[in-house]
Amino acid sequence: MPARAPRRLHLNAFLHAPGHHDAAWRHPDSGGHRALDVDYHIDLARTAERGLFDAVFLADTLAVRGRPDATVAAGLEPLTLLTALATATEHIGLIATASTTFYEPYILARTLASLDHISHGRAGWNVAAGGDLAEAANFNLDEPIEHTVRYERAAEFLDVATQLWDSWADDAVVHDRRAGRYADPQRVREVAHTGLFFKVRGPLNVQRTPQGWPLLVHSASSAEGQEFAARYAEVVLTGQQNLGDAAAFALEVKSRAAAYGREADVPVIMPSIAPVIGSTETEARRLARELTELHLAEPGVNQLSNLLGIDVAGLDPERPIPAGLLPREEDLADHRFARSWPTTTTQLTDLAIRERLTVRQIVARLGGGRGHRTVVGTPEQIADSMQEWSQAGAADGFTIAPPILPSGLTTFVDQVVPLLQRRGLFRTEYDLGTLRERFGVERPEDHFPEPTPATPRRTARPPLARV
Repeated sequence: MPARAPRRLHLNAFLHAPGHHDAAWRHPDSGGHRALDVDYHIDLARTAERGLFDAVFLADTLAVRGRPDATVAAGLEPLTLLTALATATEHIGLIATASTTFYEPYILARTLASLDHISHGRAGWNVAAGGDLAEAANFNLDEPIEHTVRYERAAEFLDVATQLWDSWADDAVVHDRRAGRYADPQRVREVAHTGLFFKVRGPLNVQRTPQGWPLLVHSASSAEGQEFAARYAEVVLTGQQNLGDAAAFALEVKSRAAAYGREADVPVIMPSIAPVIGSTETEARRLARELTELHLAEPGVNQLSNLLGIDVAGLDPERPIPAGLLPREEDLADHRFARSWPTTTTQLTDLAIRERLTVRQIVARLGGGRGHRTVVGTPEQIADSMQEWSQAGAADGFTIAPPILPSGLTTFVDQVVPLLQRRGLFRTEYDLGTLRERFGVERPEDHFPEPTPATPRRTARPPLARV
């Protein structure tokens, strides 16, 4: 029986101006000082396109994170930036994070549809259900939004957005100058949605796009996130730190997706990796050590204290955190910050217990890749690790989060991508088509289904209820 050909990987380039190590902005190779320079971001996108990446990915937050004196705490709005990148690239996908908690469906559906038209079918949406205290405080709220409420809102938001994208048929525009008939009114419909959070009439004032809908992405780790991803997402971004957890996560999400009747290869699972690359292992470790030495301890200690809900600054930095001080799962509901980021808190607690790391080591690990799995080694070792995860069923691809930009992305493109290609794990040229087609995801049909009954209203409205 002939050997089975290896499955080709998907690759996204996660762009964060300085790089993904918390101390990257202090390194001489970092472009953090160009965070507001659109030409810098165009150069990064073109490097990723030269490496035949599936897409570039931009995260987002609606608050200043961390101390402004200790990190690159601000930057360009992602959807605006991706529109500029769309005009400067030809093939690479353009995925932006946008929050269902603080956007309204009509404006976001319109913006994403515009990006898909401008890019000729390369738009993707990372459906974010954020809402911690830092963000909530910028939107008339005094408390973070509960996880379950955020995901309820996200589900209804996505329902409304997809109805808006479907409110124009593909053939609605006839543009008959002689008859004076621009569009067939029978092929344009109102949404007429009334639900728990939203009341939207429609139709959208942007015609149907090349992809129908943008590629739907979700960053998932929590139980709610996994369920949402299994039901709706076409690509899942995640951040497991070891192979066993990653394989279990992929199996769980795909099993849940199958229960919803979804195709076997959907969603595509893409854990993140922060590769510290050197021509030799010694060189790679030297670069990792340089970054660690540039790390500012005090902001990292404050961040760890917030996540764990304890005063880490008062502990011996060279000793592990006493197990009795670490939060239990049942404690998270009483801790305001951890309530917004329960998965991060749980992962840090498990890490502290499993590896018996000192306070200093946990702070360094937290800052080393901003939550991404850090792999230090030669190009061959990076490729080996990626291949191992792929073969174990833990990854259909990877989100590459270079610790330093632009050098980390350039090195990956020039030295790791050719290895993956020689092993038959990655494409050697772009196929024509949309971002959805590249990920093997079908284009939604443009049929006009009967409107579904409105979601019953609650007597007591949760935070952010609109109707």
